[in-house]
Amino acid sequence: MKLLIINSGSSSIKFQVIVMPKGQVLCKGMVERLGQEDAKIHYKKGDFSLSEEMRINDHKEGLEQLMGLIKDPKNGVLDSDGDIDIVGHRVVHGGDSFSTAAEINERVLKRIKELSFLAPLHNPANAIGIEVAQTLFPKAKQVAVFDTAFHQSIPKKAHRYAIPKKLTEAHQIKAYGFHGTSHKYVSEKAIAHLGTSSSKLVSIHLGNGCSITAVKDGKSVEHSLGFGPSNGLIMGTRSGDIDQSVVFFLMDSCGMDSKEANALLQKESGLLGLTGHSDLREIQKLAQEGDTDCQLALAMTAHRIKKYIGAYLAILNGVDAILFTAGIGENSVLLRKIICEGLESFGIVMDERKNATIDTTKEVSEFQAVESKVRLLVVPTNEELEIARQCYQFHHLKD
Repeated sequence: MKLLIINSGSSSIKFQVIVMPKGQVLCKGMVERLGQEDAKIHYKKGDFSLSEEMRINDHKEGLEQLMGLIKDPKNGVLDSDGDIDIVGHRVVHGGDSFSTAAEINERVLKRIKELSFLAPLHNPANAIGIEVAQTLFPKAKQVAVFDTAFHQSIPKKAHRYAIPKKLTEAHQIKAYGFHGTSHKYVSEKAIAHLGTSSSKLVSIHLGNGCSITAVKDGKSVEHSLGFGPSNGLIMGTRSGDIDQSVVFFLMDSCGMDSKEANALLQKESGLLGLTGHSDLREIQKLAQEGDTDCQLALAMTAHRIKKYIGAYLAILNGVDAILFTAGIGENSVLLRKIICEGLESFGIVMDERKNATIDTTKEVSEFQAVESKVRLLVVPTNEELEIARQCYQFHHLKD
């Protein structure tokens, strides 16, 4: 069975064509820096690879470019539209409506769009990906896999908000959690690597969007993101945790309405607001050249992550391993270093040489020092493969 997996993020699109159940990747690619002049498109099939810089205005244009590559007569992998059996879509917010994968019909797509107010950077992009795929692959079954599903196991004491009960019940207001596909994948890899089903893990997903999850015995029990994917850690354009008084100040004293305040906190804050840049690679480069705003942004990012590590050590009553994943978590030697520094009293001791020489082609790499009581792991995420697995399982359960 041949599956096309589409993962539309806030500023990027990733895809893979995967043969299931063996998980063979026929081709993969991505578009990054969507909406910017220097957007990049990457494509790889076997020994053939392509990387180009071009202006790509939005998710629709990016998807059309990527689909053109996989259908290319010379370097593509499809003979016809009918070669794809299932198109699997990552969808960020499923609310209380979806706790498992779902076949996409008009009702499901309508609900995904309705939930966009909770994930304004993601659900609209996810919906566009679905609509483009429906046009390009009309014979394929379209299946949605929801980021919120993994966090259904978070207990009520952790996902409830301390506001009137009538509101939480009437409007399903609670902490849903996100990046669940990634946290599920890497925690399962870590558990297999550690060789025990009884484990206490802290999983840190660091990309343009960031989150941290406490995972006990394979289940999510606490998570940094909440009702929408905007609180918690400092992100590319999102502020993360902020005193709600600031929101009211923006509206009451700075003349913003709710939409303007929301746009500010979602699209103009985080690393972008602190430095003028949302790409951590650029921020690290400038910080090393002496830019004090970029240096402060890195310090703030690490400080916020440390706060959550400390909180989750308390929630779990200790931790066996801390996992770093996603684009920044896997590739930023510097950020891993400044996060782990100063945690020695918790038994967290990094080996700087190992941290600087991580091989991201390996499923799991360790970089703790010999004396560390906590194992430090880099686990490259593969949300596309996890989505493919869930789509394949869904197909066979339904049939």
